[in-house]
Amino acid sequence: MIVIDTATGKIHEVEIEPVETGDYQSLTKRRYFFNWMDEKDKEVYKLKIIGTSGIIGLVSIERIPKEWRIHIRLLTVSKENKGNDKKYENIAGNLITFVSKIAVREYAELACVSLKPKGVLAQHYIDKFGMNITGKTLSVEISEILNLINTYDHD
Repeated sequence: MIVIDTATGKIHEVEIEPVETGDYQSLTKRRYFFNWMDEKDKEVYKLKIIGTSGIIGLVSIERIPKEWRIHIRLLTVSKENKGNDKKYENIAGNLITFVSKIAVREYAELACVSLKPKGVLAQHYIDKFGMNITGKTLSVEISEILNLINTYDHD
């Protein structure tokens, strides 16, 4: 998986790994828009450029095996990666794809990933990631998941 520096076009490989207990001290609401300490007992992953220690994206998930689904509880990019002036492109797409790959590993062709978007972000998720409206949530199933993997997973 990669992110692209929006100023230079330079490509950087990224890694996604579980958030460690020591990481929570630096996950401030000011930089990451949510109180990530509230997610400390959940399954939380961080996205970093390989060879750096700075976290540029986070996702918290909940596995719902009875529904063959993984629900994204929270998803964020760091403050400098939000909006039109963001430093890196593809952070959210990489995190959604990462979660989608977990869903496929666990639920195969029945895999589903859902999230409940905050306000105006719903249309962005529909347009950018191919998410479908499913009641109060948005979701992707296997055909959209395969599109995400083909778009964002360069491994």
